[in-house]
Amino acid sequence: MNTRIILIILGEPNSTFSEILLKYFNSKNFKNISSKVILIGSFDLLNEQIKFLKYKNKLNKILDVNHALKKKINIIDVNYKFNKAFSNISDKSNKYIEDCFKLGLKIIKKNQSIVLINGPISKENFLKKKFPGITEYVANKTNSKDPVMLIYNKSLAVSPLSTHIPINKVSKYVKKTKIINNVIKINDFYKSKIGKKPKIAVLGLNPHCESIDKISEEKKQIIPAVKYLFKNKINISGPVAADTFFLDKNIRKFDVVIGMYHDQVLTPVKTLFKFNAINITIGLPFIKITPDHGPNFEMIGKNKSDPSSIFYALDFINKIK
Repeated sequence: MNTRIILIILGEPNSTFSEILLKYFNSKNFKNISSKVILIGSFDLLNEQIKFLKYKNKLNKILDVNHALKKKINIIDVNYKFNKAFSNISDKSNKYIEDCFKLGLKIIKKNQSIVLINGPISKENFLKKKFPGITEYVANKTNSKDPVMLIYNKSLAVSPLSTHIPINKVSKYVKKTKIINNVIKINDFYKSKIGKKPKIAVLGLNPHCESIDKISEEKKQIIPAVKYLFKNKINISGPVAADTFFLDKNIRKFDVVIGMYHDQVLTPVKTLFKFNAINITIGLPFIKITPDHGPNFEMIGKNKSDPSSIFYALDFINKIK
């Protein structure tokens, strides 16, 4: 079996991501990793951040993936002009981030068995409302339709039908075809990469799955989708009322829960697992994972950021098929 390659796009340069990565690189987990890890980003900036954070790691600067070494912090350099290790988040880093993604996606296009991890970016500064989130941005750059966001923990994963969408527009995204397509992609991912047929629950949109309207989203869209999927041998239940679903006795019965909107499922899963979860994008030609945290500028330089999500991401990649 060939050694797996993990490509990490460093993302927003003014974030806690470098600190979080360094905590992983200085752990026993990295010493035991079987994959080759390659960073895409500024060699000079990361060196400055290593000094600023008072670490002693050495970077292995390489020209392409063929020169990567195991148990080394390999990095393919992307030019970036900066004045100090960390600055305020602004539009100045946009071209650099774009260049990092271009290079990373170019490399993966030649080898889709590579797993991509992207560091956090500022939606306000980098995406500028052109895309709801980085999930849709990468899907657009790879000509992928209808990507699925899965916030994964081995005990319970959640998937919002709509991602970073204003709440007053959510009902427009509750469609039978979208529910069916998302569930099939998640089911296939679990079977092919995790090696199990998942038990899936689908939440309703309305409180208690009830509506004062004659025809609710549950009756018109969700129930027909669940019936279709059940007939096609998907292990699925629903719609289930969201207000009581996340009780311990309920979540122990399922592997995945499909929510109708972002905070319906992300709020409880982050309460349950904190940073012990990862954001997996399903529906791309390759596996993409984002650690479940943002740039967190307020914590830069304090060396107090929780690195759990990057540990979870890299350990997860090491175990999947």
